[in-house]
Amino acid sequence: MTPPLDQILSPQAQSAMIAGLFLAAGWWVVAWQSRKRDAKQRAERVRDVQRALFAEIRAYLAVLERDQIAEYGGHIADRIEAEEGYFPVIPTEHNDAIFRAIVSEIHVLPRDTVDPVVLYYSQLNAIGAMITDLRALDTARVGNARAAAMYRDYISMKLGAIELGEGALSAIRSNMDGTALISGPDQ
Repeated sequence: MTPPLDQILSPQAQSAMIAGLFLAAGWWVVAWQSRKRDAKQRAERVRDVQRALFAEIRAYLAVLERDQIAEYGGHIADRIEAEEGYFPVIPTEHNDAIFRAIVSEIHVLPRDTVDPVVLYYSQLNAIGAMITDLRALDTARVGNARAAAMYRDYISMKLGAIELGEGALSAIRSNMDGTALISGPDQ
């Protein structure tokens, strides 16, 4: 009995077909392995970025809570109103070094994490602008009451940063494994 395909294809053609099938199957396996590896690397990158942002946000929130910013701000604002010509020195803040370093990669974060993180860092930018305005403030020209009101606004912005920071930490915590839906232009 002759093999059934010998009547249709020569043995060499049969060998070539079998080799082609194995080659095609190999391409599929390699493609699948590559996608799996890429997904793992992306999840690792997401975890790394989220951990770094989490640490940066948590550090600033810890400082604000340690300093009891609401009570301190109220005390300083009262002092601005009471003491003629008094206005505190307000240091420049740079609490976004990690964010600035990875902002070009923000798209790797899950969609539900991007918004709270960006809102938090936008608040930090607004605080930085307020610091610039407060440093240029002429208390003799605007008066103590207006200067104290501006300082209270500054403290209010810091309290807002605490709320936004807690929201960002919660969003990051909800996907610390790095496997949630990744944001993209079509989402």
